[in-house]
Amino acid sequence: MDTVAKLRDNFEEMALYKDLKESAFFSSLGLPSFMRDWLLQRFEDSEGNFDKEEFREFVRTHVPRRSDWEALKAQVVLENKEVRFLTKIETNIDINRGQVNFALPEFGLGFRETLIEQYVWDEVAHDLTKEGGAWGIVELGYQPAQDRDPGKILLRSFKNFCPYRVELDYFQEAREDFSLEEWVDILLGAIDYNPEGYLNLEEKLTMLTRLLPFVEKRLNLIELAPKGTGKSYLFGQISRFGWLSSGGKMTRAKMFYDMNTKREGLISGHDFVVLDEVQTIAFSDVDEMRAALKGYMESGQFTVGNYHGRSEAGVVLCGNLRKEIMDQDGQANMFQEVPPIFQESALIERFHGFIKGWNIPRIRENIKVSGWALNSEYFCSIMHELRSDTAYRAVVDEILEVPATADTRDTEAIKRIATAYLKLLFPHVRRANQVPGELFRHYCLERAMEMRQTIVTQLGLLDNEYRGKRVPALELKPQFRSSKELISNF
Repeated sequence: MDTVAKLRDNFEEMALYKDLKESAFFSSLGLPSFMRDWLLQRFEDSEGNFDKEEFREFVRTHVPRRSDWEALKAQVVLENKEVRFLTKIETNIDINRGQVNFALPEFGLGFRETLIEQYVWDEVAHDLTKEGGAWGIVELGYQPAQDRDPGKILLRSFKNFCPYRVELDYFQEAREDFSLEEWVDILLGAIDYNPEGYLNLEEKLTMLTRLLPFVEKRLNLIELAPKGTGKSYLFGQISRFGWLSSGGKMTRAKMFYDMNTKREGLISGHDFVVLDEVQTIAFSDVDEMRAALKGYMESGQFTVGNYHGRSEAGVVLCGNLRKEIMDQDGQANMFQEVPPIFQESALIERFHGFIKGWNIPRIRENIKVSGWALNSEYFCSIMHELRSDTAYRAVVDEILEVPATADTRDTEAIKRIATAYLKLLFPHVRRANQVPGELFRHYCLERAMEMRQTIVTQLGLLDNEYRGKRVPALELKPQFRSSKELISNF
């Protein structure tokens, strides 16, 4: 049975036909991948065909753009109409007033302008109390001003975006029916890429390395790469659980906690926060932001004023790198063009690994998926669930030998990256005796050590204290080693 047949047999309705060579059609709709696939799931037949006009009409009616908000607001507030559309919603329980407010971040609608009445809240509370908000069909109405109470936009109803229950156990078991090579291709299709467009396995694996923060909590990575390799697309369009910040101004209030609004920032509402196009990001207070990042990336905690917060979000730093300063061995100073905030060794050391983006090809037409693939919306939900599964880290801790003199920060970084690789490539491994020894060493452990070594080498160019340092050589315990022949037969 070929890979496509096995994909459709194992995942049934979670497999769909994607043809991103129809890029003009999908680009005109402006949909992130997870939303596009959710809609394709509704409109495609069993052979992957769908009516473009029907699809476009649904998007026009139910998936408004930010520029449509004033017209929608006029219908609700001035014409007293109820409107329904698909968007992200966040909630806030006002302790002083004993009421629930909501926000629509995609449209700039804030908590102070809204209200969820008690009888509605009783119906939707389960879906709306999830960390980071929820996606779904909202129905809005209006409550006019009364006496001293200002008018409020009301939530009349909410229908969850995800129409099915994500069964992580089933996903993990399904992995057993695929070879590693087939599984790598399945993962690429799930994030909108065509495996046949890559020249070799290294290109494929480097692309998939970008997914590590999607599956592992508080995994901090740096990627410096040439332009046009799809960084912004993958981090910003594939998962509804992440946040991509491209250029502009970044403040401690926006990132961590706003003392004026008493609201936690981006770091608390997402699985990962990506600072993209880092060369163009302006920080209002460099020292303040650097201190906040160092504290958070070390412990997962942050303090702003008297407020103490915790989060499990990873921090990913992305930037474009000129060809002249790319270095396959990491010996050139690749941080010379990033803002000064990221040229301090104490901060850079807190990033666990470095993605060599120059091993990823520029996006070409033959790299865009065109065929049967895993639903991106389903896959992003699976990755979100994998973050909370602690069995994988327990396996990594059990099977690895750590030298007594190993640097603790390096060891933790290597283990965290290796755990993320294990979740991504071998999700069916739940116990130490299931680990395919040499495959794990080659595709998880050695890649993790290389990613950490690049960080350490760059630290040596920023700070003499790290010059010439090597990461600890973690090794599989003897009982977990297996024949190296496995690698050639994956």
